[in-house]
Amino acid sequence: MVSISVIIPTYNEEDNIQTLLRHLKKAENFQEIEILVSDGGSTDKTKQIIETEGFTCLQGGQKSRAKQLNFGAKHAKGSILYFVHADSLPPLTFVADIKNAIQDGFPIGCYRFKFNSPKKILKVNAYFTRFDRLMCRGGDQSLFITRKIFDELQGYDEYYKIMEDYDIIIRARKKYAFKIIPKDIIVSARKYDHNSYFKVNITNLAVFIMFFLKVNQDKMINFYRKMLNHQESELKY
Repeated sequence: MVSISVIIPTYNEEDNIQTLLRHLKKAENFQEIEILVSDGGSTDKTKQIIETEGFTCLQGGQKSRAKQLNFGAKHAKGSILYFVHADSLPPLTFVADIKNAIQDGFPIGCYRFKFNSPKKILKVNAYFTRFDRLMCRGGDQSLFITRKIFDELQGYDEYYKIMEDYDIIIRARKKYAFKIIPKDIIVSARKYDHNSYFKVNITNLAVFIMFFLKVNQDKMINFYRKMLNHQESELKY
């Protein structure tokens, strides 16, 4: 019986999606999981890889992470939704971790993270993800939430083309306790492979401030793209 629906948004993630799907197949209590990949119109081999691995690639035709996440949730059967980025690897114990957190009174939460890179300076960012502060959050940490609360919140706000994860966390935390599971999800350091450490962090801080100042979403995205070099998959969002 499915208890957790893992929802993965993709766009041109041929370099990452196979690794994630094969990793998820090794998860403890795999029989309780369904995996839904919500694609935003990939033009590379993403869809082919997903189907080769034995999963269905949902294609709603929407090129927006918030819309893709909502589309995946619409097709989910689980009472718990778990949103995971294609370039990350959750702990193999995530089913029990999430169910235990919910049983302890935390219907929404995430993991800490660490980068898939030996660069010591990146450990600074990883260290701060253990603290319960909004600035220390982000979609890379994944997000679990009960279906009941997700529906109550009406899902992700599709107005947001960027920072959609911060918005839903803010809305949820007005009523519900948030859990940071004390284990690490492994996340990609690809932004830091193409940009300096300080430039990435300054850009992230600027976008965080722009979010709270309610700066127009297109202006935020244009600023983000102007400041940083990206792979095509990252430019999707």
